[in-house]
Amino acid sequence: MEIKHYPQIEIQTILEKGTAIQNEDFLVIQDNILGVFDGATSLNRRTFGRNRTGGTIASRTAGAVFRMNHFPLNQLACQANDAIMAQMVSNGVDTSRKENLWCTSAAVVRLKDQSLEWVQTGDAVIIFIYEDGSHRVLVDREDHDHETLTLWKELVRTHLPGAGKAHRSQKDGRQSDQEQVIDFMRGKLAPQIRKVRSGMNITYGVLNGEKAAEAFLHHGEEPLDRVAHVLIFTDGLSIPQPEPEPHKDFTDLVGTYLNLGLEGLKQMIRSQEEKDPHCLAFPRFKCHDDIAAIAVRF
Repeated sequence: MEIKHYPQIEIQTILEKGTAIQNEDFLVIQDNILGVFDGATSLNRRTFGRNRTGGTIASRTAGAVFRMNHFPLNQLACQANDAIMAQMVSNGVDTSRKENLWCTSAAVVRLKDQSLEWVQTGDAVIIFIYEDGSHRVLVDREDHDHETLTLWKELVRTHLPGAGKAHRSQKDGRQSDQEQVIDFMRGKLAPQIRKVRSGMNITYGVLNGEKAAEAFLHHGEEPLDRVAHVLIFTDGLSIPQPEPEPHKDFTDLVGTYLNLGLEGLKQMIRSQEEKDPHCLAFPRFKCHDDIAAIAVRF
């Protein structure tokens, strides 16, 4: 965790790789610009120069545009979207097929004297925490992965009833019976994952080079009266939940942050995830997701 001190405010950051090979999340702190980006690669899993995934390139491409800090944030988001398309074209990606597109979620703020400018798309989150401990999520969006995670939970109940505790592979390296069933269930999710990806900038927004992404940008400017903290993070910082919900409730997350701080919150999440390595008790896509997070304390 990194801690930066500015006049009258403190900024803490976390950028941590999950269980995947690359960290597709990215974090930007440039003057008064603070942002997090959660990249997602194409479904064909193709990699590019230096073996980087499309999600890695997308998140870093978007972050580089915001670092320029020379236009309103919604305009920078549009420029970042165009830059992702340019990168895909230069890398020979067939952008006529949605499943080939790289993408990134984004949540970016610009600190001003008495206010905060912001832009958000995808599943990255911005939360205001007030002096009285109450909080407000700037974009109360429906989780576009809710249907997929609900299907995963149903598959667990059907094929592995009573599952939820950690299980280890056999010592000789062969898969356990349970792990073979898990592989089967993940295969069953593939059509659902393709269905969700086909909804990019139709049912939910991400920066993926499509012009339609611009219509899914949420942005505004908010006064900082009574604001004590601002949290900006990718979904890797979400507390694991046993039952998927269409709208995430961040009450526990905010309470844990106020009690334990940003690092303590992350450690609590990682500890819960480690107890459920196969994602059976807490439905999710991998044991540990990448995390990019920023906490601003006024």
